Amino acid sequence: MKGYIIVDVKITDPQRYDDYRKLTPGSLKPFDGKFIVRGGNTEVLEGDWEPGRIVVLEFPSLERAKAWWSSDGYAPAKAIRQAASITQMIVVEGYES
Repeated sequence: MKGYIIVDVKITDPQRYDDYRKLTPGSLKPFDGKFIVRGGNTEVLEGDWEPGRIVVLEFPSLERAKAWWSSDGYAPAKAIRQAASITQMIVVEGYES
């Protein structure tokens, strides 16, 4: 089953966050990860959620998604993101019918 990382980011330092956006794509490649959503327009349909920048990443499996998140290759980008934003992030298993 595929694994997905879903992120809601409130950017606090746009200049530093731009550095993060440049580093992240290369870190995904060894884990066969890809962007499904990367900061597009959002519209709340129900509830009182006030989303920031929404990102959805897809990986071949939950294990690969978690391996990317904890990898040495992603660590420099992760440190920048954590310093330049307030992030809510989950990993979730995909559905197979």
